[in-house]
Amino acid sequence: MSTTHPEPNYMHVFYALSILTAVEITVVFLPLAKIAIAVMLILLALTKAVLVAMYFMHLKFEKRVLGIIALTPLVLCTLLIFALLPDLTGAPHKSTLKVSAQAEQPAVE
Repeated sequence: MSTTHPEPNYMHVFYALSILTAVEITVVFLPLAKIAIAVMLILLALTKAVLVAMYFMHLKFEKRVLGIIALTPLVLCTLLIFALLPDLTGAPHKSTLKVSAQAEQPAVE
């Protein structure tokens, strides 16, 4: 059983993506904290990804389960980023500090 859906106006989606891209370029040059710029760019990129998925991948016209399946990699990627954040701090591990401190001490003879 084939159900038809109305053909989306791809030019409207294209214009929306173009405007979001222009906003992204503008955000890069705003005099804000780097974290604020990063958050804004991520939100804009997610908005663009949703538009592409909904209209060009036709997920808007599919069952909800297919959308959830498409959303799963985003959730997994987010969890991976938060799991790896402690590795990005650049702070050396305590055991490394002890070894390097012992190596710097001159030998007593």
